[in-house]
Amino acid sequence: MKRLALFALFAVACNRTEPVQPVQKAAPPAMAATGNATRGQEMIAQYGCNVCHIVPGINGPQGSLGPSLAGIASRPTISAANVPNTQANLVQFIQNPGSLNPQSSMPPIALAPEDAKDIVAYLQTLK
Repeated sequence: MKRLALFALFAVACNRTEPVQPVQKAAPPAMAATGNATRGQEMIAQYGCNVCHIVPGINGPQGSLGPSLAGIASRPTISAANVPNTQANLVQFIQNPGSLNPQSSMPPIALAPEDAKDIVAYLQTLK
């Protein structure tokens, strides 16, 4: 009888349910800009990005051959929605668009890696 009571108590304890607490996931760390946005703005003018694109904050002609870069920092994708809009992808895309989207009409540009990072830092200010 004592065994039966212990077994019943054990069974009840094992079947007891605790309220499930939702697992809270930590927010992913924000990607720190690795470039200099002020210098990036200068590089955009120097490389003539605004000849093909509308680039807010850049003086001079504004092109329409490529897409406007206004609000690019708020877009989830780039290159006709074919490439996720991440800092690393932007750097790579600016240097060699065909490596991420072979259908891109943007030509590869011989940019120093630091110049590309600075340009991306500026583009990330265009929300």
